[in-house]
Amino acid sequence: MKKIMAVCGSGLGSSFMVEMNITEVLKELGVSDQYEGCHTSLADATSGDADIFVTGLDLADSASHLPNLIVLNSLLDKEELKEKIKEKINL
Repeated sequence: MKKIMAVCGSGLGSSFMVEMNITEVLKELGVSDQYEGCHTSLADATSGDADIFVTGLDLADSASHLPNLIVLNSLLDKEELKEKIKEKINL
């Protein structure tokens, strides 16, 4: 199963919230059997941890070393997340 990992500064609050949104979006897109959401801190994230990484605009520069990075303008905007995931997984 492929992973989509939410990344924030501490690996607790916002990344966990984004992980929950990722899980919902994957179900809506019908690909929850192929992808799963997870979360971690920026300090703990390495390129081999996931297939796609998601972070907020505030951490975009610091997370630029991560492959297949999705940068969200708003962590709360589930539609933005959905569109950017669709683009990354070629739906």
